[in-house]
Amino acid sequence: MDSQNQNTSFQRLHHVEKRIVRVLELAGGVMDELSNSTGPRMEFMNNHCREFMQLIKDIQVTLREEIKSACEYRPFEKCDYSSRISNEICCKKLEFVGEQLNGMKQIIDQYNGAV
Repeated sequence: MDSQNQNTSFQRLHHVEKRIVRVLELAGGVMDELSNSTGPRMEFMNNHCREFMQLIKDIQVTLREEIKSACEYRPFEKCDYSSRISNEICCKKLEFVGEQLNGMKQIIDQYNGAV
């Protein structure tokens, strides 16, 4: 993830944080309105609830996009460490098999020499 993408990602997440604060403010406003002694004003409630739901949807979409973007980021994707280690293990196995074959050949040669 290059620094420009990282900065825009941080900016989007910062914007989400601001929307979360606004959602909490809306929820607090609705709670105040519900506790009003004269009863809640329906237009106020409808507007706040509509804005609340829209912000929640926007937050969900943005977070999904950021999570998906973060999952696509693989910093070790071009690393050849595992393939190098795998090759070294294979070489050691081949050396071991070669030694075993040499040992078997010596035993066969000894057996043939004895006969």
